Amino acid sequence: MKVIIDIGEAIDIGTIVFKTTINLLSNTIFSVDLIQSNGAAGEFKDLATDITKLAGTPNVADFFPCIEDKRECTRVDTCKDMLDAMLNISKDNEFMDKNMIQHLSLDIFVAGTDTTTSTLEWAMTELINNPEAMRKAKKELEETIGCGVPLEESNISDLPYLHAIIKETLRKHPPVPFLLPRKAERDVEICGYTIPKDAQVLVNMWTICKDPTLWENPTLFSPERFMGSDIDVKGRNYEVAPLVVGGDLSSCNGNRMLMLMLGSLINSFDWELEGGMKPEDMNMDDKFGITLREAQPLRIVPLKLSN
Repeated sequence: MKVIIDIGEAIDIGTIVFKTTINLLSNTIFSVDLIQSNGAAGEFKDLATDITKLAGTPNVADFFPCIEDKRECTRVDTCKDMLDAMLNISKDNEFMDKNMIQHLSLDIFVAGTDTTTSTLEWAMTELINNPEAMRKAKKELEETIGCGVPLEESNISDLPYLHAIIKETLRKHPPVPFLLPRKAERDVEICGYTIPKDAQVLVNMWTICKDPTLWENPTLFSPERFMGSDIDVKGRNYEVAPLVVGGDLSSCNGNRMLMLMLGSLINSFDWELEGGMKPEDMNMDDKFGITLREAQPLRIVPLKLSN
């Protein structure tokens, strides 16, 4: 999907990122755009954001009509996308039925859109609020791929400062502040406390990521703290594991999408706040839910690159 951004016209960065993310996923899974370039994304976005409130209401997975379309086709010999592969499996496996395919697709979409949108929106907010970090990111991109050039997946490994920006954003604004609920399979003792079998466990990742015994100046946005560090965000380092929400698929794919979108936005435009607002006047409050979002959506204006 190609998203058109008009120079000088304010955009809701969260909505733009959501459209891009959901269509990247839908093309991978279904080979179609779920949202057209000029289409409304609000309904999809609200469903992804409020998914935990929808239990017991009409099935959200029914928003994927292309599943039924492909089911009516004959067996696919050459898989073009993930749906083709699942439908082929369903021919010989009774457990991979329509219901399973719909809900698996739903899990991937929710995990891959809401958290990615929230993280990129926070990253752009922090960069606009920290011009020096934005300057360093632009310099790295210019020296690596050239000013104004869209980021390619092959460039990702050559951009350590961009990686550090995303890690620091995930640390300061973990997209799932309490992770997903876990259940204790047996009685277990942790730090002198007994967690009884079958207890529901919530991990307060928001507090861990701001623990002053683990992080120096934890309220400060500083990508430099991750430069030259082996700390990752996928679960091997428990002081910052915001992407451990149920599996590696969302974290790996989501991290690549974050890099590609954030790097392209930084390298293609200069940015300013709508209405001449100053960075110090920005609302940096969190809006807590199953995911952590900005209390006030970020609206920013893309400008032609100054250099």
